[in-house]
Amino acid sequence: MNHRILESIGVPAGLVPLAAELAAEMRAAGVAEKKLRRQVAAVVRAPEEHQGEPFLGRLATALLTHEEPPPDPAFLPRERPTAWQQWGADIDPAAVRQMESAMQLSVAVAGALMPDAHVGYGLPIGGVLATDNAVIPYAVGVDIACRMKMSVFDAPPAWLEKQTDRLTAAIERETRFGMGASFAGRGPRGGGQLREHAVLDADWKVSPVTQRLRDKAHQQLGTSGSGNHFVEFGTLEVDAEQTAALGLPAAGTYLALLSHSGSRGTGAAVCDYYSKLAMQRCAALPKELRHLSWLSLDEEEGQEYWQAMELMGGYAAANHALIHRHIAEHLGVETILGIENHHNFAWQEAHEIDGVRRTVVVHRKGATPAGAGALGIIPGSMATPGFIVRGRGVAASLDSASHGAGRRMSRTQARNTYRWAHVKQLLSDRGVQLLSAGIDEVPHAYKDIHSVMAAQADLVDTLGTFQPRLVKMAPEGERPED
Repeated sequence: MNHRILESIGVPAGLVPLAAELAAEMRAAGVAEKKLRRQVAAVVRAPEEHQGEPFLGRLATALLTHEEPPPDPAFLPRERPTAWQQWGADIDPAAVRQMESAMQLSVAVAGALMPDAHVGYGLPIGGVLATDNAVIPYAVGVDIACRMKMSVFDAPPAWLEKQTDRLTAAIERETRFGMGASFAGRGPRGGGQLREHAVLDADWKVSPVTQRLRDKAHQQLGTSGSGNHFVEFGTLEVDAEQTAALGLPAAGTYLALLSHSGSRGTGAAVCDYYSKLAMQRCAALPKELRHLSWLSLDEEEGQEYWQAMELMGGYAAANHALIHRHIAEHLGVETILGIENHHNFAWQEAHEIDGVRRTVVVHRKGATPAGAGALGIIPGSMATPGFIVRGRGVAASLDSASHGAGRRMSRTQARNTYRWAHVKQLLSDRGVQLLSAGIDEVPHAYKDIHSVMAAQADLVDTLGTFQPRLVKMAPEGERPED
């Protein structure tokens, strides 16, 4: 019987090791698992009736004299959540409840909820959480350092009609999609020459996870994964007022490449390892807050996770850099503008908290940095526009904005609701050619991007509009990683 089962039966945490030892002795003596559970439960209910019995008599005596230590105040939820602000009204109430729960943590000092918010693990997607010297792996997210990158090319946008096959070949040959996709092996998700990048020269020994998975990470360099990750060509519209801000030569329409992906399987493994470690460290947290377990930056494990997270940030950036570089080289074009930003990350930043400016750890899970003057990209869906934005540095949002339109229905609900027949006409009307995607990524599964942008008009200024035209995502049937 493991510790979790013993706790569920009602064995106090301090006596679980003793109960596990006794249970192992009873199993060795031939007691069946079901009978063992019944006997342990009976002792927990009435220990005074079982003193002197073989094996479990020791547990009965211990129960009669045991006193649990008072709970550590660090793991007690606040009576009142720390204040936080919400942008947008079209948000699942369950996501709002998740945000409220996060603000009950003793380490929480400030928070904000973006208009694309929806339910996640622990912290909602679109949640921004500032903590005091603590990092929460699940508040960073599974796909650590997932990011957007746009390259504007010196090629005419007419290529979208006249050179479609060429653009398609560039995407399909220069990156890979799907679970396990790599530049190793054969088949639609593998093969080709391994990509090289200076990130491989970084210290991958910062964590046992990154050290173990460095070779796998190398094989997956330059790949796009699954879920809502994509690579797409489209048009970027910029008016005369914004050309100087973006450094473009003139107002008008440009050919642009936009990608969305993160740290692939290695990032997911880092999250899994340190989330479990954090939950062990914060075992006294109430069950409803377990996914918000943290690691202190004063402790070795917290520093180890932080270094692994930073490495995954560099790795995710390298993935995008390679995708864009190889596609540009394939097409023989030059990049005249590059913009990127990431989410699913934690930053140490200075913010005013309760009237005092101090350094805090800001988690942006599915939220984009939007400090004053910071450039970023907020996409819509495969058939709706995305936007180049400039942050306005709003303190109440912790200098943040949404990372996209945000889902309005779960993947399961989308798969049960839609068929491609529902989508083909919309894609045709928008001039979108879809190379591959899962039905759970249909535009109908997402919120209206224009409403999302309107809800955060005080957080960012729009500098340009991107219209997707040639879109590739992981094919139908791939398990999401986002």
